[in-house]
Amino acid sequence: MLAGLIFAVQDADDQMGALAATLPFAGMTVIEYQARLLISAGVSQIVVVVSRLPPELLGAVARIGRRGVTVDTVRSAGEAAARLHPLSRLLVLADGLITTESVLVPLAREQGDALLVVPEGEADAGYELIGGGDAWAGIARLDSKRLAEVAAMPRDYDVQSSLLHVAAQAGALRLVLPEGEPRIGHGIETRRETLEMRSRAVVGATLAARPGWFNRWLVRPLARVAMPWLMRRHVPTTVLAGATAAIGLTSLVALWGGQLTLGLLLGVFGVAVGALAASFAWLRDEDVLARAMAAAVLGVPALAALLLGHALDAETGELTGRVLALALVAAGALGYRAIRAQRPDWWGDAPAYLVTLAVSTMLGMPFLGLVCAALYATVTLALAIEALRAPV
Repeated sequence: MLAGLIFAVQDADDQMGALAATLPFAGMTVIEYQARLLISAGVSQIVVVVSRLPPELLGAVARIGRRGVTVDTVRSAGEAAARLHPLSRLLVLADGLITTESVLVPLAREQGDALLVVPEGEADAGYELIGGGDAWAGIARLDSKRLAEVAAMPRDYDVQSSLLHVAAQAGALRLVLPEGEPRIGHGIETRRETLEMRSRAVVGATLAARPGWFNRWLVRPLARVAMPWLMRRHVPTTVLAGATAAIGLTSLVALWGGQLTLGLLLGVFGVAVGALAASFAWLRDEDVLARAMAAAVLGVPALAALLLGHALDAETGELTGRVLALALVAAGALGYRAIRAQRPDWWGDAPAYLVTLAVSTMLGMPFLGLVCAALYATVTLALAIEALRAPV
């Protein structure tokens, strides 16, 4: 059984009377964002260590409880240990921690005690030193008996710090925080004014964790340009979703009308906007919109391929284009279901096949584009099936 342990004790640095855990972050509070990460990692119970219960924290805890997990607030390690199953494993998040699924999930899979660390010389403010040249980066996977060990200490201890040092002294495995985008999106925040910058970093890290060269070379550059403007103006996700729908529909209408190059290029742009909107929806906990945008990212390329095949056959009076388009959609759909989360970037996906069609059509070879995209999807499917057969 996996349980989550969150700390909501530290005061915010720039908002008198507020806790760092209740500062606003991406349309929710920091502690609600932490809880959502824990739930996505598989926890079924969350224990929140508090020193006081202001109304903002009570409201956040109540909203977390509506997600289908058991939530308890405690004031000491002894109370926390009493609420947990003796055989449960703990996934611990530091007070005020902001991170991403790509950082948290590997820790959740560890079997023994494990601490996420950074070298002491690279530690941000707020990271606690644990000796051996390392600083704790705010995530730990621990046996619940560590809480019982902390409970046996004098009552004037700090639960988070004591639990950390008990784990370190017990020889917990130390895993280094990855470099690059994951580290940029990871940190401990106690100031409201810096959380907007951190939210931009989290979106960037989320996009970086998504596989595929379409995300790397098209969506991420678009995000770098658009994110600062969107964040500063607090643009609703519904606006991005509406733009995705409008661009996607326009691209399909253009294809139906025989404007093949324009339709495919609009489709590529619409899919990129949809991928960006899906990340914003995920960050803001708008699950319905996130699923809708994920469906659009898959659906627009499929419909575009079918319309392209129809348009080509309308000119030739044959069925070759439609057959190739159907083969592309079928292989792409099967490949999507077979591909694991971790895969090489060059493997195909729906947006990649759409780009293949768009580039070939721009060069005046739309039929060749269908052939290449169908082959690309078939090769990706074959590799995905082979990967599924291989031992994990």
